[in-house]
Amino acid sequence: MALAIDHGATDAPLLEQTIGDNLAATVARFGDHEALVVPHQGIRQTWAEFAATVDEVAKGLLARGIAKGDRVGMWSPNFAEWVYIQYATAKIGAIQVNVNPAYRTTELEYALKQSGCRMLVTRTSYLTSLYQDMVETVSGNLSDLTEVIYFDTDDWAKLLADGEAITDQQLAERGTTLSPTDPINIQYTSGTTGFPKGATLSHRSILNDALFVGQACGYSDADRVCIPVPFYHCFGMVMGNLACSIFGATMVIPCPTFDPQAVLQTVQDESCTSLYGVPTMFVAQLGHEDLDSFDLSSLRTGIMAGSPCPIEVMRSVIDKMNMSEVTIAYGQTETSPVSTQTSTTDSVEHRVTTVGRVLPHIDAKIIDPETGETVERGTDGEYCTRGFHVMLGYWNDPDKTAEAIDDDGWMHSGDLATMDDDGYVNIVGRIKDLIIRGGENIYPREIEEFLYTHPAIADAQVIGVPDAKYGEQVMAWVQLSPGESLTDEELVEFCRGKIAHFKVPRYVSFVDEFPMTVTGKVRKLEMREKSIADLGLENERTETA
Repeated sequence: MALAIDHGATDAPLLEQTIGDNLAATVARFGDHEALVVPHQGIRQTWAEFAATVDEVAKGLLARGIAKGDRVGMWSPNFAEWVYIQYATAKIGAIQVNVNPAYRTTELEYALKQSGCRMLVTRTSYLTSLYQDMVETVSGNLSDLTEVIYFDTDDWAKLLADGEAITDQQLAERGTTLSPTDPINIQYTSGTTGFPKGATLSHRSILNDALFVGQACGYSDADRVCIPVPFYHCFGMVMGNLACSIFGATMVIPCPTFDPQAVLQTVQDESCTSLYGVPTMFVAQLGHEDLDSFDLSSLRTGIMAGSPCPIEVMRSVIDKMNMSEVTIAYGQTETSPVSTQTSTTDSVEHRVTTVGRVLPHIDAKIIDPETGETVERGTDGEYCTRGFHVMLGYWNDPDKTAEAIDDDGWMHSGDLATMDDDGYVNIVGRIKDLIIRGGENIYPREIEEFLYTHPAIADAQVIGVPDAKYGEQVMAWVQLSPGESLTDEELVEFCRGKIAHFKVPRYVSFVDEFPMTVTGKVRKLEMREKSIADLGLENERTETA
């Protein structure tokens, strides 16, 4: 039996460029092609126009004294200014710090202080997020923060005006001091415990990851990619923006924050060929009451990622949204983010049941979490990956870095996976996302996939809650499709005889939504705590729970 280890193709070389140099090459090839379309701001630019705006912003940052290696925070939903800052900071060698737009004062202060941000670019507000008020609340505690730019005020025009004092030669000279291996981006990853950690990524890591993601989708300059996922995360800024700029495809930004109506309308109006989303986004679009009235015939491909992708949702996306070449991607922020992906040429079966194979120039292996030994193919173990895509480390946190990346350069994901004989990987759960009921190991993902087959269920998440007798019991949080009804008893009856008795949910909660991170990952720890309180299980906790 073969061992569960695989190596990506190496026939095509890695890009050894900075993001600025790569953008310049795209402008030279596709300068008159559309680069950025933001309907909600009335913005439409070619690659030449986009690059000119990026240069204006970059010069503005230079005029304000931003040096190579300085940290510049970006705190906002999806607006064009976010994209300009992304490329402008890369062009001058500043390190962009992605600040989660859902953060509030405590989280904001932590991210800005831990990264040592010198400048913050944000809005005064968006919906219920009063950004300026929060900045003013914490700014007194941030000794490194010397400047805040609110891009929905005159601040933005003043930044561009200041940049007029910087020459093209001065901007170009800064570029000559940069290396592809320089740190360029810090992204704070949420953990189940403790403070977030700042995954630090380089030009080389995110540029090449974007290249291979785009290749897996079959991108060319003819593609128009609808990006409703947040820029704050790699899904938006790397798999979305950078993949477009490498291939000369068009970035289409349908809405500041996800809105299924706006996304469907934009796909139709802009003839998008590709659409991104986490599973819950696709569930919302599939459940839209007017889905059939939108012309989605331009769609060809796209990416579903960010959390486990239900088989039934994948099949519906292919059948009902014309995304015959949709792909699945898997990874984590620490790996820039993708390490495995299905391709447009993979069979539908592979694309709905696996997360694909390793990307080029990437190694992957499945190990026994206890011994560290590589397991045989088909056996569960922890997914580990090594290559150009692995982060430089957690910002100013060598101890946490050493816990995540071993001495041989392997990044330990904490995810349980299997690898088949052809190298396709399947994620079966988290090492910590495991329910142990009466000595039986239960992976929530397996039960979730089963629940999706019920015609009334739109989405489901399974957690373990404490039980004095069994250690843990299975609980399901369930979202119903519009107009559908279901009782606890009916759901349990649906499960009986189809899955093992110990996997049948002991508790069921019908909800309208799940607690989510901004990147679309379900907060299962929060669900567990709420369920314990709602069910009055505080006294049921045991050491095994």
